Amino acid sequence: MSAFTTAIVPAAGLGTRFLPTTKAVPKELLPVVDTPGIELVATEAAEAGATKLIIVTSPGKESVAQYFRPQPELEETLESRGKTDLVAKVRRAPALLDVETALQEKALGLGHAVGCAEANLTDADEAVAVLLPDDLVLPTGVLSRMAAVRDRFGGSVLCAFDIPREQISAYGVFDVNDTDDDDVKQVVGMVEKPKAEDAPSTYAAAGRYLLDRAIFDALKRITPGAGGELQLTDAIALLISEGHPVHVVVHRGGRHDLGNPGGFLKAAVDFALEHPDYGPELGEWLRGRLGNS
Repeated sequence: MSAFTTAIVPAAGLGTRFLPTTKAVPKELLPVVDTPGIELVATEAAEAGATKLIIVTSPGKESVAQYFRPQPELEETLESRGKTDLVAKVRRAPALLDVETALQEKALGLGHAVGCAEANLTDADEAVAVLLPDDLVLPTGVLSRMAAVRDRFGGSVLCAFDIPREQISAYGVFDVNDTDDDDVKQVVGMVEKPKAEDAPSTYAAAGRYLLDRAIFDALKRITPGAGGELQLTDAIALLISEGHPVHVVVHRGGRHDLGNPGGFLKAAVDFALEHPDYGPELGEWLRGRLGNS
């Protein structure tokens, strides 16, 4: 049985690094080849057992949730033209899971965004998954591994990457103890962007969380930081200090950062090269383009 059935995707940001496009199109709907990033994240959540997705949005970003609504008129038009492959694509997102929205009126931090989703939960939600839509964690499947770790140890489980020490200062870093599994660590503390020589480990936070319901109480008890923002990591640190079990699963795969144009382009090229329709021609073009540079 899955450790969670509800996933939260914070999607209230302004997407400033993609301006001017994001004046009209939410960043989460920009296509990685032909599929918006938020559908890729929603698919990952559904594959791990989620049946409900709570999208935390801000005023003016209603189209993010609308993307998951059925479009019968469009489907009928495509079917009448014999475009059954496109009908399947249009129906794919609405069929993944049930989608609800929660509104974040002001950008007051990731912790605040997650807290905005509490009213959408039911008594059955003993834990929730949080997926940051800017992070594509590849290959998918880490949430299922995290659920298994929660089943064994209880508490909350986070995803981590093993980062070269010379790059660690750009990340939130876990202070950990070993377990009997090399890829599962007990978290005893967290440090935000330490100097390389001061980092307690090389395990850095990624954009996947499986959080015990206790996180919502902790979010109410932490102090806002710079800019009045509530940080999710501060709430997790509070739980650790109170003896709440927290572990990380070290993911040995890759990741793409969709939060900036450079990372987005890398993801698009990576996915396009794997696409049967576009990959061969793109690969040939890239080899020629790079050979001429």
